[in-house]
Amino acid sequence: MSFDPMAAAVAWLDAYRAGDIETILAMYAEDAVVHCGCEGIKIITLTDSLRAYWDDRLRKRPASHLDNLQLSEDGTVISYVTREGVVSALLTFNASGQIASLTCGPSN
Repeated sequence: MSFDPMAAAVAWLDAYRAGDIETILAMYAEDAVVHCGCEGIKIITLTDSLRAYWDDRLRKRPASHLDNLQLSEDGTVISYVTREGVVSALLTFNASGQIASLTCGPSN
C-alpha cells in the first residue's frame, strides 16, 4: 500500500477540527518544522514548542471545514476555514509518511 498525502492532509484537518492534539502531534516527525504566518511569522521546531503552538491554535483558531485540497510539487496544499477566514497550509511529508513541515498563512 502506498502513502496518500491527500488522505494524510484530510486526516490532519479532521484531527484539527476535532481538537485532538495528541493525534495532531503524532502526525509530525520528530524534526518537523512549522512556519506559521497567521499572526506574524512564527517558526516552531521542538516537540514542546509544537505542543504549545497547537494548544494555542486549537483555542484561538479552531478549524471548521475544508475549503480546498490539492497536490503540489512539494506536498499537499489544504485550505480550511477558521473564524478569521480561510487559511492555506502546505504539508510536506517524510519517507515514513509523517509531516516534515507545515507552512501556513491566510489565503490570498
